[in-house]
Parts: sequence; C-alpha cells; structure tokens
Amino acid sequence: MNQATTPRLRTVAVLGAGSAGKTTLVEALALRAGLITRAGTITDGTTLSDHEPEEIARQISLNLGVLPITWKASDGHTYDLTILDAPGFLDFVGVVDDALAAADIALVVVSAVEGVQTGTYLALEAAAAAQVPTMIVVTKEDKQRADFRRVLGELRTAFPDLPLVPLELPVAEEESFTALADVLSEQGFTYDKDGSHTVDMPDSVADEGHRLHEEVTEEIVSSDDDQLERYLSGEVPTPAELAATLARSVRDRTAVPVLIASGTTGVGIDRMADLVCELSPFIDIRNATVMAGDTEIEIAPDPAGTLLVHAFHTMADPFVGQVTLLRVLSGTLKPGDRLVNATTQTEERLPGLFRLKGKEHLPVTKAVPGQVVAAAKLTATPAGSLLCPKGGAGKDLHPHPLPTRQGVYALALEPVTQSDDDRMGAALARLTAEDRTLSVDRVGDRTVLRGLGDTHLAVALERLARIFTVNVTTSPVPIGYKETIAKPSQAEGKVKKQSGGHGQYAVVNMRVSPLPRGSGFEFVDSVVGGAIPRNYMSAVQKGITEAMASGGVHGHEIVDLRVEVYDGKAHSVDSSDMAFRTAAALGVKEALAKGGSVVLEPVSKVLVTVPSAVQGDVMGDLSTRRGRINDTVSLDNQMVRIEASVPESELTRYILDLRSLTGGRVALEIYPDRFEICPEHLVRT
Repeated sequence: MNQATTPRLRTVAVLGAGSAGKTTLVEALALRAGLITRAGTITDGTTLSDHEPEEIARQISLNLGVLPITWKASDGHTYDLTILDAPGFLDFVGVVDDALAAADIALVVVSAVEGVQTGTYLALEAAAAAQVPTMIVVTKEDKQRADFRRVLGELRTAFPDLPLVPLELPVAEEESFTALADVLSEQGFTYDKDGSHTVDMPDSVADEGHRLHEEVTEEIVSSDDDQLERYLSGEVPTPAELAATLARSVRDRTAVPVLIASGTTGVGIDRMADLVCELSPFIDIRNATVMAGDTEIEIAPDPAGTLLVHAFHTMADPFVGQVTLLRVLSGTLKPGDRLVNATTQTEERLPGLFRLKGKEHLPVTKAVPGQVVAAAKLTATPAGSLLCPKGGAGKDLHPHPLPTRQGVYALALEPVTQSDDDRMGAALARLTAEDRTLSVDRVGDRTVLRGLGDTHLAVALERLARIFTVNVTTSPVPIGYKETIAKPSQAEGKVKKQSGGHGQYAVVNMRVSPLPRGSGFEFVDSVVGGAIPRNYMSAVQKGITEAMASGGVHGHEIVDLRVEVYDGKAHSVDSSDMAFRTAAALGVKEALAKGGSVVLEPVSKVLVTVPSAVQGDVMGDLSTRRGRINDTVSLDNQMVRIEASVPESELTRYILDLRSLTGGRVALEIYPDRFEICPEHLVRT
C-alpha cells in the first residue's frame, strides 16, 4: 500500500468495564477530530455510539458503536481510524469478541476513580486470547477521587505478567487535571480553551517523571539487542528512537503502553490519538492471518491481490434490514461485487458499501485492505464468515474461530397473538443471526431463548418487539423431569367391549421393570403358542410407547423401562390393532400403579471458573444447590475451575447469583449430563 497517497489505516477496538468512560472518550475523540461540532452525552442520549433506544434508556452500550475518524497526527501522517466502541456490560461480551476479530489495536479504558473492575479483566483477557496488541488509557482523571498512581498499582497487582509501560503522568488530578507529563520526551503538555501547549516538565512531577523515564527507557531498549548495547555503552536514545522500538514491542504484544485522558474535558485526547496511531501496528507491515484447515496462513494486504473480505459483525437496522460489518483483507472491494461465502458457498451481491457514523450511513465507492465498511442484506453471511470471488483462492479458507460463549440464562417464550406466533420463528432466526451468543431451541412444546444473562435477554426481546414487531410473554423454562417405575411388577391390560356387531377384545399380560439410567425403552416379546397373534404385536409395542409418552403418575414422560409381554388373549372376530394398543397402554398404567413411580430430575455438568479468593464461597453455594463437587483445577492468574454436578432445577438463575457472589468475574458452562432420582420432598404431586 502506498502510504504517501493513502491514509494509514487503523481499526481500534475500545474496550473496558461498563461506566469506565469508553463512550465519553470516543465522543471526545470525535469532537477533537472534527467529526462532530458538539459532544453528546450519555445522560441526554446524544452520543454517536449509543444511539439505539435500548442503549439510551439504560445509558449503557449494548451493541458495537462504529465511528470513522480522520486524524492528522503529530508525526505528520494522516490516519484513517475505524473506532469500534464495544459494550462493557458482561452480558454483551460476544460483541467484544467480534470487535477484536477486526481490530489492529485494543484500547482498554480504565477509570481513574473505580480502578480495575471485572470488565477490565474481561477486556484484557479477551484481547490476549485474540492476540491483539493492547494499550491502556486511564480516564476520568478530572473526577473526584481520581488517582492514576493507585490505578497503575492495581493494574500491576492484578496483571503481574502484563508488560505495562506508563508513558504519561498527571501533573494534578481531579478538578485540577489540566496538564500531563510525557515520560519519553520529559516534557509537559498543558490544556486550555485553545488546545494543548508543550512546556517544560513541571517541577511538581519532575523527579517522578525522570525516574519513570529511566525505568521505561530500560524496559523499551531491553527488547532491541542493538539499542540495548548502545544504551549500556552510554548512548542515550532519542524519544523518536524509543517510540520506534516501543511500536515494535506493541506489535509483538511485549509492551502495553499506559496513557491518561479525560473524555469530559478533552485533556490528553490528542496525545492519546497520536500515540494510538503511532504505536499501533499498521496494515502494510502486519499481514492478516486466516486458517486453511488447521494451518494458519498470512494474507498480504495487496489492493491488487485476490479479493478476500472478513465479515466480523452483524446488526439489525429497522430501515435497511441486516447490516454486516466487513474488513477487507486483500484486494479492493467495490459496490456490486458478487462474492461467495467460503463456508456455505452461498453467493452474495453487495449492492452498496458504506461506512457507519453511529446510525448514519456514509456511502463509499471502494474499500482497500485494512478498511472497515458495511453492506446491507447479506442474509447468508453470519459473523465469522470469509467472502471471496466465486472459484477464487479463498474458497478453502476460514477465519480464526470466535470464542464460544454459551447461553447460560434462558426464558420460555409465548407469542401474544396468532400473528406474533406466525412471525416469531423467522424473527428469532434474524435476531440470533445478529447476535451469535443468542440461541433458540425447544423444551417440550415451548420455544426457549438462551443468552448470557437477564439483561441480554431483556434487550433481545425489546429489539424483537421494536425491529421485528413480534411481542411475546416470558416464563421460566420448564424442567424436563422424567418418570420410571420404582420396582418390578406384573400387570394385565384388558379391553372387552360388546355393543352389537364387532366388539373390542384384547388381553395383554406383561412384566415391567426399571432399566439403568439412560437406557430408554426395551421391549421383549416372550409370548408363545400364539396367545397374541404376531400381527398384533406391533400394536402392543405402539400402545406401550404411547402410554410412556403420555406420562406417569406425576405427568412426566416415562423412561428407562423394560416391558416383557409374556401372555395374552385374542378373539377371532373382536380383536384389532386398536384393542391391543389400548390394552397394552392400560397394562403399563397398572404396572406403574403397582410398582410405584419415581421422578427423575435432569442433572447438569457445571464448570465454574472464578478467582481462587472466592473458591470457598462458590463451592459452598453449589452445596446449597444440592451440587456435588467433582474436581477443582488451579489455573493461571489466580483462577480456579470447579467442576460439579448440579440438578437443572437449581440453575435457572445461577449465572445471576454467581455474578453477585463473585463480583461478576466468572465464566460458566453448563452441559446436560444425566438423570437422577428426585428427592421425594421435592416432587410436586
């Protein structure tokens, strides 16, 4: 790519805890770059990023906010930035994964007031898992109780293996935050209504700034053998040399710069933008990587190369339908191009391309490698797809798989009207296509929507009503209890009916006994001598399975049953398939009445990953839920994974209670495992 004529491209994923100040910071950057003339506020619901009604009502980010920023940096280059403002709320971590799949750099926002929060862990761990270079910006420096040094200490304690490189110091904090000190150049920057001004390092931080300069310099040069040798021989590297070496370390993820800014006052915003541009890896030296089978290969960002496009996120628009965000990896994308989904081999036509400015669509005529654009109505292209020309070299490629985020909170849905019922299936399909962390299945005759938490599902159902005009009521998901016979018994099912003409006559004698859990149903034909003619035996078996499906004493499906039919009677005129079906079903009911019925409850395998500090609390809570601890494994970063077996009925709100217990720092996986006898005192009669 010719960087002399084409702006340098960056895709920046802005991550962090909810309320850390991400959206306000992005709004300040848009104002400073001239994208807007007046900054909106979250309170007023006027920010570019949070424009959907659900976001405005809750005053939190729920989807991916996308902004195009043109930035003239202090190095003289013009940068074309695509800002991806990701939610910080735990229920919407799937959006974070999507943003990181397209990001050149992750900018993790940490509040100078609240410090390290659960969302900070989530953001840094997600960026590390996606292998995306990372920078940290400490914001809210103008607020009461802001303390940069405390937060830096918290970061070092919470992430001891993170190679933090603080590049700035606040000259003063809280309402006095109007200046900062640059560690590399040992200069100060003051801010007033006319912007920023370079000054000498203020005396109040001169000693601290010089000490930090020495520490940071040693940290930076240690990653470059040649520069380290010259440094040890007494040669002092210039700030520009240090920045160049640091940029390589950021690219290699061996350094995480720490910056300072205030989204409210704008102090430090220009410095933050400069450093993000100058220190982040750019497209002409950082090839994209995709997978060919199990092998990772690099894709050179050549505008004249074979077209390869990564669809990394989808969203529903009430006016144009589904909008798909695309990042060009190679070639040049133009409106009207016909591309094929490399996974499904479905052909898609791109009628038009545009960039998103919040909810506004800005048409573009082409997109080159590194650019992020959007297209409407790509209904066969879910997030995580690769698009290429038909028959092109990309047909055997696929992107790196996105993290799997299992739905651990569920609600049963009931359409309000027949019209809602008719449209609910198609609307849910579109909703789950937009958000891959949502899923739909059936439990009995109920439609069940699963997601990452109560807020996740509440927002999804609001969007279902607003965008797709489908209204539903919700209820807890029914527990799939089963029944089986308690002990072996014998029974006789008899049908004898005479009402003139042909009657109904059948007798079925059977022995009924329980089977081991999970065995299902076993039918044994032990009839000899033709007591039940062969042609009626299939009807007998059908009658037994129908009786099992209709439910036992407690109304639940009967399972794990062995039925041996050993005798019976038939009539040459009055016997029929229907008579033997009915007799067999009556025999099963009588056997259950004699042998007794036990209720089986589903038990799930639960994997809980939490900080080791709360391990005891979590294990105690599992015990109160009738859970059995099967294993515990110590992990990195002072985390522990607990494996337990827990009845499904105890898990309906478990993720919500678990977040409250652990402060939200938890990963939960739930898998159906087996059935066990439900304690009698919990059986509902």
